[in-house]
Amino acid sequence: MTLKNKKISMDPFIARQLLDFTPLGLDELNSKAAMLERLDNKYIVPAVRLGPALDAFKKYFDVLEIEGERSFTYATRYYDCANRSAYYDHHQGRRKRSKVRIRHYVDAGFSYLEVKLKDKRGITIKKRLKVDCGQQRLDQRSMEFIEICHRDLYGAPFGQRLHPVIEMEYQRITLIAKEGGERMTIDTALEFETDDASRDVLPDMFIIETKSARGNGLADKILRSLHLHPTRRCSKYCVGMAALGQVLRHNRFLPALRRLHLVGPVWAQQLDKAA
Repeated sequence: MTLKNKKISMDPFIARQLLDFTPLGLDELNSKAAMLERLDNKYIVPAVRLGPALDAFKKYFDVLEIEGERSFTYATRYYDCANRSAYYDHHQGRRKRSKVRIRHYVDAGFSYLEVKLKDKRGITIKKRLKVDCGQQRLDQRSMEFIEICHRDLYGAPFGQRLHPVIEMEYQRITLIAKEGGERMTIDTALEFETDDASRDVLPDMFIIETKSARGNGLADKILRSLHLHPTRRCSKYCVGMAALGQVLRHNRFLPALRRLHLVGPVWAQQLDKAA
């Protein structure tokens, strides 16, 4: 699995709108809204409807800017066990679940092992370990970190053998609340890939993810005022696994799959049949 780490041109209207936001650096982002523990909401939004939302956001949010850039390439490799427990725990809506990935922040030139866990309140907890830039495999240090994260939250051993199952790449915009304590990411130009298949999302489709302490932040209120509502079951990992035919059951992710308008071989009939 070798994604291309290419910079994809963003919708020019959306790119122009980003120029109206006040820039914020990475250190300021982490001090104002690291949000490693948060409640998330995800929205699938076409460019024509994202424009009015950005007009409303710019009064209350700043944009992450690094070396003059306001959108960044993320390349992520996800790991799961042979029975795909990370996927099926999410599909079944289990509160106690985790995902493991290595994320490459391509433009910034660094990489992290990230473990995402859910606690009994439904809050997302993200733990990170900096790894060598471009690291692909889970070495002993990585597995020890995963084990510690799992034991600390759940009081039980992780006890799974992981291997890479899917890669994805996309462009990300990050907005940070001027008052702090809340942020959102806006992802576009998604590409999903395994060893023998790949699927793309049209670049005029965006996934907005709001991150706040209670899951009902300012961004959520603005989106509701524009008649935009969260899309349930919109995990990029799970959607990618379903779109690439890596799992047998995916009925709960069909609404997100249909709204994303994936490009590639005919897939809707196949998904309906397998669901």
